[in-house]
Amino acid sequence: MKEGQKLWTREELILAVNLYCKLPFGKLHSRNPDVINLANLIGRTSNSIAYKLVNFASLDPSLKARGIKGALNSSKLDKEIWNEFFSHWDELPFESEKLLAKIEKTTVEKLNHINENELPKEGKTREQIVKVRVNQSFFRSSILASYNNTCCITGIQQPEFLIAGHIKPWSIDEKNRLNPQNGIAINALHDKAFETGLITITPDFKIKVSPILLNQKKSKSIEDFFIKYNNKKIILPSRFLPNEEFLRYHNEIRFKN
Repeated sequence: MKEGQKLWTREELILAVNLYCKLPFGKLHSRNPDVINLANLIGRTSNSIAYKLVNFASLDPSLKARGIKGALNSSKLDKEIWNEFFSHWDELPFESEKLLAKIEKTTVEKLNHINENELPKEGKTREQIVKVRVNQSFFRSSILASYNNTCCITGIQQPEFLIAGHIKPWSIDEKNRLNPQNGIAINALHDKAFETGLITITPDFKIKVSPILLNQKKSKSIEDFFIKYNNKKIILPSRFLPNEEFLRYHNEIRFKN
């Protein structure tokens, strides 16, 4: 470590992983306002934040699979925090949002634009509702960032139309509810079709349309919105590739053959 530099703390690294998850891969640089904001909040330079984000990129298995190396000098603590985050999607995202709210001198509700008038005044029920909404917001941010705000099927880039869809449903796999590799950016129509098993994505990232829809070839709307995408590859994310195990589950259990 160079003279004058200070060691990164666990809390600072958790905040950096939080930001890594929520920024598109091409925006992990020192000029990004979000990078500058975190630097100001924790008393570091934007260059140091950006460099740490690139360190995390070197640990990202999805990037490794694409041959993208990132910076190669991540520390032992970098690896520990990265592995802790990736092993505890059910806890670390919420912890990171609480840390961010604390240093922003605000509440986690305000940070995530949760209308407090819709919440119980206090108690466990309020805490549970807040945690669920914060986690949903984090998941959406990380998925849309990974897909650069682009529907993986149609290429639509209008955020209002996009949903962070789960491959394994929220109710089925609690541990992976917030795992970005269990998510896809998809428009509302195709999300409904995916959710109900009328389309799926194969482990080699191809769109597969159910015979229920394929047999409706005379319907122009079904042809335009579904059949024409059959066997085409999805638009892949810049990181957090969909997990093959989760895709296999959807193919075998959810898809209507």
